[in-house]
Amino acid sequence: MRQVVLDTETTGLEPEQGHKIIEIGCVELVNRKLTGRHYHQYIKPMRDIDEGAMEVHGITNEMLEDKPVFAQVADEFLTFIGDAELVIHNAPFDVGFLDNELKLLNRGLALIADRCGILDTLVYARRKHPGQKNNLDALCKRYMVDNSQRDLHGALLDAEILADVYLLMTGGQTNLALGGNQSGSGDQEGEDQIVRLDVSRPALKVLAPSEEELSAHREKLSTIDKASGGNCVWLKS
Repeated sequence: MRQVVLDTETTGLEPEQGHKIIEIGCVELVNRKLTGRHYHQYIKPMRDIDEGAMEVHGITNEMLEDKPVFAQVADEFLTFIGDAELVIHNAPFDVGFLDNELKLLNRGLALIADRCGILDTLVYARRKHPGQKNNLDALCKRYMVDNSQRDLHGALLDAEILADVYLLMTGGQTNLALGGNQSGSGDQEGEDQIVRLDVSRPALKVLAPSEEELSAHREKLSTIDKASGGNCVWLKS
């Protein structure tokens, strides 16, 4: 199963008011594991960034002067996401902006929901944690995900953080570094590498419990069963 965790930064809040995407960040998951592949692009919006938005992400008009417009990066972006399931926090916001950009190209391109499944982690978090704060910072605190570098919003950083939060929130692990061969999958030198197990390693030894250990285990379960009034679930399975 291939998923792409996605985030955007924009010039403002409403595409209907002419606001545009200025940054896209994506990280790839395959079978619920981070692969190290990502897509990141700053985009020249051909309009000014609202002051309020600038305070959130810190991206200025001057920073985007030499960046490509969306039309120049659309094919590369669409190729990266393919038909993966998109994992997005507050999906209507990002999908609305992406659909708007695709419509403005006037090329008859399929919209995002027609290409990909969409999993909204904000909706998921609200169901899992009703009545609690479920913004990305709150979820990082709840699931002990390090967001100390998140002084300002950034699409790629937020996508990386969201990937960790999503895997933890849905019961999966984010990383398992057990040693072995390393193969870099990032696009730039110095990026984090994926640690893969050596396929030629010897098989792990399976140790069966001794009769003494089994007896101690049964005794412990019996104690739990008495203390719980006969409700020890391990004795009922």
